[in-house]
Amino acid sequence: MSRVDLVIDTTLNRSTRIQQLEAMFDVPAAAHQHLKWSGDFPHDAQPWQIGLIVGPSGSGKSTLLRHVFGEPQPLTWGTGSVVDDFDARLSIGDIADVCSAVGFNTIPAWMRPKHVLSNGEQFRVEIARRLLEAGSEPIVVDEFTSVVDRQVAKITSHAVQKFVRKREGMRFVAASCHHDIVEWLQPDWILEPATMTFSRRSLQRRPPVDCDVVRVRYEAWRLFAPYHYLTAELNKVARCFAITVGDSMASFAGILPFPHPTAKNIVRCSRLVTLPDFQGLGLAMALIDELGAAYRAVGKRLRTYPAHPALVRSFDRSPRWVMHKRPGTFQNRNRSTTRPMEWGGRPCAVFEYSGPAMDRGAATALLG
Repeated sequence: MSRVDLVIDTTLNRSTRIQQLEAMFDVPAAAHQHLKWSGDFPHDAQPWQIGLIVGPSGSGKSTLLRHVFGEPQPLTWGTGSVVDDFDARLSIGDIADVCSAVGFNTIPAWMRPKHVLSNGEQFRVEIARRLLEAGSEPIVVDEFTSVVDRQVAKITSHAVQKFVRKREGMRFVAASCHHDIVEWLQPDWILEPATMTFSRRSLQRRPPVDCDVVRVRYEAWRLFAPYHYLTAELNKVARCFAITVGDSMASFAGILPFPHPTAKNIVRCSRLVTLPDFQGLGLAMALIDELGAAYRAVGKRLRTYPAHPALVRSFDRSPRWVMHKRPGTFQNRNRSTTRPMEWGGRPCAVFEYSGPAMDRGAATALLG
C-alpha cells in the first residue's frame, strides 16, 4: 500500500444529550460525522524492518495501524507463570533469550502470573511474546510504551529494535503517542496521521547514557537483592559497587576474595544485577568491565561465574574476558567447597578479566 485513502462515516444518534451538546457548545447539527485520512504512505517502496505511527491521541494512529497492517495479535494470559503463557512449542531457552533481549531479566518474575507483575514487567513480557510468537506478517503493537514511564519506554524501544534487526525478514510496526522513543526505536519510517506526513530515516546511534561507577555501602544491596536470579544473600565482607545513571543506582556488583591454595591475587564477582527499569542497556557489563580494569591496575585478577545464559553469552562475546570453563552441570552440592562454580550444582561458566588496566590512581580511588 503506497497511499492511504480512508474515510470513516459515523451516523450520529440524535438523542437529547447530543442535542444539548450541540446547543451548549454551538456545534452545528449534523446527521453524520466524517473522519478522513488521505496521503502517500510508500512504506514498502524500500526494504524496512521497523515502522512507527506516531502522534497525539485522537489523530488516527490505531485506525491507520489496523487499516494497513491488521489487528494486533491477541494474547491470552492466565497460567500460574508468564513462562507458561508462551506457546507450548517453544523451548525454555528461546523464552529466556527473548525475555533477556527485551530487558525482562528478573528471573523470579518469570515464574509469576502476569497480573502480579509491575507495569514495566508486564509491558516487556508482552513484547517478548509478540516477538517470539510472530509469524511471517509484521508484528503489530498498538499503544506502544503508553503504560510505562519514559525511562522504561526508551530502554525497551532500544532493546526491541536490536532484537528485530538481528533477525532477517522480521518486521515490527508500532503506534505510539510519544515522540521521545524515536531515537531509541530507530524506525526505518515514520507516519504522522495528524498531518499525514510520511518520512524515512537512516539508522543513527542511540542517545548516550551518562553513568558513573562508584563504591557504595553494603546496605545498597537491599535495593537490588529482590531482582537477583539466585538468592538475596550476600556475604557481609563483600566490597560493593554500583553504576549510577543520574541520581539513581542502576546496576550493582558485589566482589569477594577468592580462597585459592596457590593464587593469592584472585577476587570474584559474587553478585551482578541490574534494576528492571535499566535492563537492556548493558550496564552490568559496563560495571564489571570497569571493575576488572580497576582490579587489574592494582595487581588483582577478577573472575566471574555467570549461570544466566544471556550473561554467559555477553562475557563470551566480550574481548575483555577470557573463558576458563564452559557452562555445564556440576554434581558437587557440598556448600563448603571453595569452588563457586560447584555451589548448588549450577551450570556456571568461569571468566577472567583480561582487558586493559585503568590508571592506578583512579583504580585505588575507586576500590578504596
